[in-house]
Amino acid sequence: MAAVRKGSVRARAALGATLVVALALVAAGFFVVSTLRAGLADTAKLNAENAARATAAQVGDVPDREVRDVDGLGGDDPSQVVDADGKVLGASDPLEGRPPMAGFARPDKPGSPARDDTGGGGDKRGGHAGSDDADADSDSDDDSDDAADADAGRQDIDTDEKSEVVTLPVDDDGEVTYDKDDTVGTQEFRVAGVQSRTRDGTPVTVYSGASLDAQQEAVSSVTRSMLFGLPVLLVVVAGVTWLVTRRALRPVEGIRQEMGAITASTDLSRRVPEPDSRDEVARLARTTNETLAALESSVERQRRFIADASHELRSPVASLRTQLEVAAAHPELLDLEGAVEDTIRLQALATDLLLLARLDAGERPAQARLSPAALLREEMAQRVGDPHPVRIEGVPAQGEVRGSEGQLARVLGNLLDNAQRHAATEVRVSLTEEDGALVLAVADDGEGVPEAERERIFERFVRLDGARSRDEGGAGLGLAIARDVAVRHGGSLTEEGVPGAGARFVLRLPLAAEG
Repeated sequence: MAAVRKGSVRARAALGATLVVALALVAAGFFVVSTLRAGLADTAKLNAENAARATAAQVGDVPDREVRDVDGLGGDDPSQVVDADGKVLGASDPLEGRPPMAGFARPDKPGSPARDDTGGGGDKRGGHAGSDDADADSDSDDDSDDAADADAGRQDIDTDEKSEVVTLPVDDDGEVTYDKDDTVGTQEFRVAGVQSRTRDGTPVTVYSGASLDAQQEAVSSVTRSMLFGLPVLLVVVAGVTWLVTRRALRPVEGIRQEMGAITASTDLSRRVPEPDSRDEVARLARTTNETLAALESSVERQRRFIADASHELRSPVASLRTQLEVAAAHPELLDLEGAVEDTIRLQALATDLLLLARLDAGERPAQARLSPAALLREEMAQRVGDPHPVRIEGVPAQGEVRGSEGQLARVLGNLLDNAQRHAATEVRVSLTEEDGALVLAVADDGEGVPEAERERIFERFVRLDGARSRDEGGAGLGLAIARDVAVRHGGSLTEEGVPGAGARFVLRLPLAAEG
C-alpha cells in the first residue's frame, strides 16, 4: 500500500508510538506481576506463620503423646510437629505417615530448645527455662498433671520463624497425597516453622503450610489477561496514531500538491492553502507563501532588469552602428566624438550590469581596512570639469572601515555624479562619526526628492525626471548600485533631504574594530 511505503511519516509515527507503548506496557506488566506475586507470597507466608503459631500454642497445652490430637493438625493444609530427634509426633491428614518435612532445621540435641537455620532467637511467653524436671516428673506420674497444666503457659515459642516453599504431590482433587500411585501433579506450599515445647517439656518444631495455588492462579490470570489485551491495545494505539497523524498531515499534503502544481505551471502568483489552525503546519504554509511572494518579486524584478538592460543597451549600440554604417559609406561624415561617447556609455553600462550581477550572486566584498577620508580626497582629486563646485563641510573623520576599496569608491562617485546632475549651484559633502559608524552625507541644492519616491529611486533603471534625455540622465543604475554595495558592507544608504530644498543622501558604514 502506498500509504505505508518506506519514508511515510504516518507509518513511522504509528510504528514509533506502538513501540513506545509496547515497551511501557511490558515494563508495567512485569512490575504488576512481580508486585502481585510478592504480595500474595507474603500473604501465604503470613498465613503459614499464623497457623504454625496457633498450632504451637495448642501443642504447648498437651503432653507429647497427645500432640497428634490437637485441633491444629486436623485441617487440610500440611502440618507437622517434630521433636528434637526428628520424630514426627503429629501430622495433618495430608502428611499422615510422612517423614519430617525437608529443608527445616531440627534441634541440635534432645532436651535443648528447638532452633532453625536462621539462628533466630526466642520470644519467651511467660516461661521459666528451668522447668525440665517438673515436665519430666509429669511423664512418670499422672498425679502431677495438674502441676504440668500449671506449667502450660511456660512453654518456649521461638518467634523468629523460618519459611520456605515446599513442593508436595497432589491427587486428582488437588489434595496433598503421599501415595505416588495417586499422584497427578505437585503443588507449592509456603511452610513456616515455629519452635515450642509440649506441656511435659519436650522441645518440638511445629511446621504449617499455606497453599500458593491462589497466588499462582492469580498471577496466571493476570498474565493471560495482559497477553490477550496487549496486542489489542497496540492495534488501537497504532490505528489512533495513524488517524491522528493522517489528519494532522493532511494540510501538508495540500501544500505539497499545490507546490507541485506551481512548479509544473511556473505560475508564481499562486499560493498554497493556509489552514485555519495556528499550529506548525499553518506557520509552514504562511512561510511558504511568503517565500513564493519573495520569489515572484525577485523573478519579476529580474525580468524588468533584463528588459530595461536590453532597452538601455539598444540605444548606444544602435547609435554606434548607425555612425559606423555612415562612416563606411561616407568616411568624411564620421562623427568620431559621438562614436567615442557612445562607446564609453556602452562600456559604463556593461560595467554597471556586471557589478549588479556579481552583487546579486552574493559576492562578498573584501575585508581590507581603508579610510573613507582618503577615498574622498582621491575622488575629489580625480574629478575635473564638474559643473558645480563641491564643498567639504568640516574636517572629515579619520576612522576606518572594512570592505572593498573599489566598490566603496564607486559608491562615492555615484553619489557625487547624482548630486552634480541635480544641483542648482553647489554640492556639499561631510564625513563624520556617529554611534560607532562613519556617516558620509552628499547633498545638493536642487529640487529634492518627493517623500513618496525616496525608496523608489533606489530601484534599478528608475529615473524621476522622465523628460530628461537618457544621454544626460544616465541609465538609472547609480543609486541602486550604491545601496546594494552599502548593504553588502553592513551599512545603509538613505535619502534624508527636504523636498524643494535639495536632496541629501546619507551613507552609514560600521567602523572597523581596533587591532
